[in-house]
Amino acid sequence: MNTTTTATTFASRAVERVVRGQAASDGDGVKLTRVLTQPLQKRLDPFLMLDAFGSDSASDYVGGFPDHPHRGFETVTIMLEGRMRHRDSVGNVGLLEPGSVQWMTAGRGIVHSEMPEQQEGRMAGFQLWVNLAAADKMTAPAYRDIASSSVPEYTDAAGVRVRVIAGASGDVAGAVARPKTEPVVLDLTIPPGAAFDAELPAGHNAFAYVFAATAVAVGGGDAATAIEPERMAILANDGGDGVRFAVAADAAAPARVLVVAGRPLGEPIAQYGPFVMNTSAELQRAFHDFQSGALAS
Repeated sequence: MNTTTTATTFASRAVERVVRGQAASDGDGVKLTRVLTQPLQKRLDPFLMLDAFGSDSASDYVGGFPDHPHRGFETVTIMLEGRMRHRDSVGNVGLLEPGSVQWMTAGRGIVHSEMPEQQEGRMAGFQLWVNLAAADKMTAPAYRDIASSSVPEYTDAAGVRVRVIAGASGDVAGAVARPKTEPVVLDLTIPPGAAFDAELPAGHNAFAYVFAATAVAVGGGDAATAIEPERMAILANDGGDGVRFAVAADAAAPARVLVVAGRPLGEPIAQYGPFVMNTSAELQRAFHDFQSGALAS
């Protein structure tokens, strides 16, 4: 199980690289931090992008994300705080609330919007892009809203709270299982003085993003690396059982960590904006289809 275990029984992956996100904006001027950028796509295949957003100022998010297209991948929106309304060209309507998750497969094409349903207060969360295999890029679009109460979670003996968004953690199956990329997405809350061993499938590319105000030691023993808040740790593919997280006993507050892993597709990536295909010709077709109104038909 994914519980605190002894160093002799659990081999942790090491931190290969620490990444600080880049300030960016998207949609109608929404301010965010782009953590996983395009140059990292090959290294972190099948993941294409990770955006972190969080602000107490409505001017940073009130414009939202008006209608925009996607083709060739999946979007995963993880809401931490605030409320956002989803509408799309397939007819889906959903409300993202604190703790909820939206998993959308763009497939051959979808046009959607994500608009705030608040004029004040804090809004925070993530959007993760997961690539689709070449054989699946033109599949029918699909959409799933997962309420906070429907995300499986458990608390281990050390007091670590584990929300299992995708994949599995120990004996707990996540809310989502996807073929081919087999993603694992965990939201960890680790109290001061606690440690947690997150098991990860061998061969999966993986990273961890620390997003609360407390630093986390990532890796095993003397090889652990201190990861400060708002930093991403790319984990080495060194055959470990997974990755160990530990929080100092004198930490002022619990740490929060988003853990993401997936099986690499090993296929060419051709991206321009909201379209992710395998060749430039397929990208040109996506633009043509969007401009002609055929992308989401």
